[in-house]
Amino acid sequence: MATVTLTVNGKEVTREVEDRTLLVEFLREHLNLTGTHVGCDTSQCGACVVHVDGRAVKACTMLAAQASGTTVVTIEGLANGGELHPVQLAFKEHHGLQCGFCTPGMIMTAVDMIDRAKKTGSTLDEAAIREQLEGNICRCTGYHNIVRAIEAAAAQ
Repeated sequence: MATVTLTVNGKEVTREVEDRTLLVEFLREHLNLTGTHVGCDTSQCGACVVHVDGRAVKACTMLAAQASGTTVVTIEGLANGGELHPVQLAFKEHHGLQCGFCTPGMIMTAVDMIDRAKKTGSTLDEAAIREQLEGNICRCTGYHNIVRAIEAAAAQ
């Protein structure tokens, strides 16, 4: 058993977990943060993307014990109270979702993408957005509205 202490969505948490517990399992089963989805169990789909110390990470690729001492933000921690994050709002306004299963991972990836672009002074055009979304799979939308939502959020 490992003792895991990390800050999740602004709150410090400590739990005892089996050494093999994945971060995605820790978030969903130990903290009841079910917005982070498990889609493929092979790190291919991106439904489990969260931010670890400010960077997008597929939570199915990291052990909870590896995350100990970090700051994690999940989709539940993105909004400011009742006010949606600008990327969440853009997905809503531009119909960037259908079934919604991939949406949390897409949004968390988009936030990271936009933050990195701002830091480097680069622009996010359609080609760059599509390239950076390669680790996220959506089976419903065809990505058109997702890309438009990210473009709109990046322009703000």
